[in-house]
Amino acid sequence: MVDICLLWSPDVPPPFSPTGETRARVYRYVRQRLAQGDPPTVREVQAAFGFRAVETARKHLEQLVADGLLAKRSGGTARGYCLPAAKAAPAQGRSPQQSRPPEPVQLVPLLGRVAAGALQEAIENHEGSVPVAGRDRDHGRLFALRVEGESMRDAGILPGDLVLVRAQPTARSGDIVVALVEDEATVKTFVRRGNRIELRPHNPAFAPIAPDPERLTILGKVLEVRRDLSR
Repeated sequence: MVDICLLWSPDVPPPFSPTGETRARVYRYVRQRLAQGDPPTVREVQAAFGFRAVETARKHLEQLVADGLLAKRSGGTARGYCLPAAKAAPAQGRSPQQSRPPEPVQLVPLLGRVAAGALQEAIENHEGSVPVAGRDRDHGRLFALRVEGESMRDAGILPGDLVLVRAQPTARSGDIVVALVEDEATVKTFVRRGNRIELRPHNPAFAPIAPDPERLTILGKVLEVRRDLSR
């Protein structure tokens, strides 16, 4: 049997349901790597998305193969995922030149873990990279953190989630921020009332934190929350 695979074609990716958003990001990331002539390995996909297990990355890739969005070369090569030949055909009435180019992907560092609970000592440990669609994120210097704790549960930020953060030293009242109080970091909603500042949780089991403004450092604003639904 002859493998018919393409490194890349500029077809428009199909829509995904909200529950498939992680897989959609994997698909866009693989397409971007193929466009650069550098097919990723399964472990590179794992590192790029911060998956805890390589099997999580493999399951996403295999499901994309089952859905007909990716293909596999025979022979068990490490960089064996590619686009199926059928994806080369341009949409009816559209020339290849009119097809949409792939979204640029920016890799931002995953810098460790941050508390969404009681304050805990800040941890900065480069654990890999997280892909971000470049055209959606202007936005200066970005980094990602993995959340621990449940104080932001009712804001939809759960233990194990990744938060994508824009590094900035200031915040508006109502922003969800990563803040440093002396040497301890947390994710909370920043609220200003006159000269008083609160770092407010979204879980009634946790009390607000009212730090001395002189001891508070805003590390960045949370732009996005990502969740691995296969956990």
